[in-house]
Amino acid sequence: MNELKVGPNRPLFVLFGSSIVELSYFFDGWGAALTGVYARKADIFVRGYSGWTSRNALQVLNKVFPQNDKIQPSLVILYFGGNDSTDPDFPDSPNVPIDEYVENMRKIILHIKGLSKNTRVIMLTAPAVNEKQIIEYYGSNLGRTNERGRIYSEAGIKLAQELGLKYIDFWSALQEPSDWMDTVFWDGLHLTKEGSAIVFHKIAKVIKEAEWEPTLDWEKMPDEFDGNQPHGLYHEKMMEGINRMMGIPGSRQVKSE
Repeated sequence: MNELKVGPNRPLFVLFGSSIVELSYFFDGWGAALTGVYARKADIFVRGYSGWTSRNALQVLNKVFPQNDKIQPSLVILYFGGNDSTDPDFPDSPNVPIDEYVENMRKIILHIKGLSKNTRVIMLTAPAVNEKQIIEYYGSNLGRTNERGRIYSEAGIKLAQELGLKYIDFWSALQEPSDWMDTVFWDGLHLTKEGSAIVFHKIAKVIKEAEWEPTLDWEKMPDEFDGNQPHGLYHEKMMEGINRMMGIPGSRQVKSE
């Protein structure tokens, strides 16, 4: 990350992954939600590349995360695995064999963790998919199956546990709602507002429970230029509406200080 030209410098968060990251600002996405709750607290950079695999990510890793930069990220939310898990027999499959996927992710994680002593990583595993919906939308399943997603997700979990890494079981999380097949995807692969809400709340929970020092919990982080913001009924009502629309519990709401 090059030195920031707009100050004051805030903690830097990077979302690094494939289309789940690239599209994270669409449809009230999870990236947009994070940017909202970290307003005046952290700057969030999106490095999302549709169609990419862990192999592609490894090839540009030093360009996205240069080791000698003066400013390094405080948090990287890392997601690759969906494209890696594609059936290798599907025409023009982007499949990355599972052993290579694990080793690619290991190298990516260790590189990022080595950027600074305060750089934290949260990994999203390979996700669930809705095969029926994929076929309806694209005309074929694109080589994606929920079973292959499960296998790659479990491999990612095992790696994260081995490295002592914070992670989200993306495959299981998306299937928690009883109506998940009708609500979390718009094409069987990519997230609706409801699907993104799951990701956002899982990330928030991990950050809340991590107790990192310095903290990355938005509820505990100071606001930039605190005290220079007007207080009044209009602003209080505005913040109440934002918290209500985002479904943030009272104890975790974005404050108006």
